[in-house]
Amino acid sequence: MTDTAKPLDGRSATRTNLVEVAARLLREHGPAGVTTRAVAQAAGVQAPAIYRLFGDKDGLLDSVAEHVLATYVAGKRSEHGDPVADLRAGWDTHIGFGLANPAVFGLLADPERALRSPATVAGLDVLRARVHRLATAGRLRVPERRAVELIHAAGTGAVLALLAMPPERRDLGLADAMYDAVTRAVLTDVPAVDANDTAAAAVAFQAVVPELPMLTGAERALLAEWLDRPTEAPA
Repeated sequence: MTDTAKPLDGRSATRTNLVEVAARLLREHGPAGVTTRAVAQAAGVQAPAIYRLFGDKDGLLDSVAEHVLATYVAGKRSEHGDPVADLRAGWDTHIGFGLANPAVFGLLADPERALRSPATVAGLDVLRARVHRLATAGRLRVPERRAVELIHAAGTGAVLALLAMPPERRDLGLADAMYDAVTRAVLTDVPAVDANDTAAAAVAFQAVVPELPMLTGAERALLAEWLDRPTEAPA
């Protein structure tokens, strides 16, 4: 039993070492500096170890992005109870991470990588959960999916625009203005659902439809279709 555990511990240690070395090379030299040869040499292992542990260079970069993002977010966790305050905290974390880790953010923003990156998928799951809380509180004026897409696009665009500027000329007020613009588009102005705001009421009800035990699957689908109509009507 003891002999079996040792190789697993060694494999885990090697994997951790490779991720940390690759993260340092990425930070210092950008993606071009993270070659399998450079990472293996800096980590003191043979290049085939990278393929055994990560599959290929892209697998290693995905693990690096996930590691850096998880480390950053772990020190920035904040729960306010208020779903709007939590959305703002998440936005600030997103902007801060992008500016502090431009190379990693560039990897996460790559459309070809985004669909299969565990870090990107996990980040979107967190955003979806926050948006769902807004919906159940009656704070959304658009469907949840639309809100997630708008917030994600605005956050990504804001970081990329700031990274394109020389550091000494970056105006962080740009990110604040972008947040204000996107929240005006997706949030209602009051905490509770206004009886006259049919779109917000529909979105709030839509958020709890999957949890109604008295409905069949077909009934839930039909009700969800009906509730989509107020949110799709022209403003």
